[in-house]
Amino acid sequence: MVISVEVTFLGVFQQLSGKKRFQMKLEEPATVRNLVMNLTETFSSKFKQALVDSQLDDPRPNALILVGGKDVSVLQGLETEVKDAEEIVLLPVVHGG
Repeated sequence: MVISVEVTFLGVFQQLSGKKRFQMKLEEPATVRNLVMNLTETFSSKFKQALVDSQLDDPRPNALILVGGKDVSVLQGLETEVKDAEEIVLLPVVHGG
């Protein structure tokens, strides 16, 4: 079954995607990992570079990912299931040095 989720982009993710909100269709069972993979295939390589840490192949160092208002780190991480009509928010993490 195919589900539809709404992704909200904030900060640099909104700039690179050119969208504030985006409807994404995913095959069930859908996870945050599936969503991230589909988003990086949908948008530019710059979007992928901003979202996914290339050394870890993981978006969590670069983005706070909220599913239903909860950080995925308090859920099942990238294996967190997403349900039909759920909202996922991508918020960039600012790194300093």
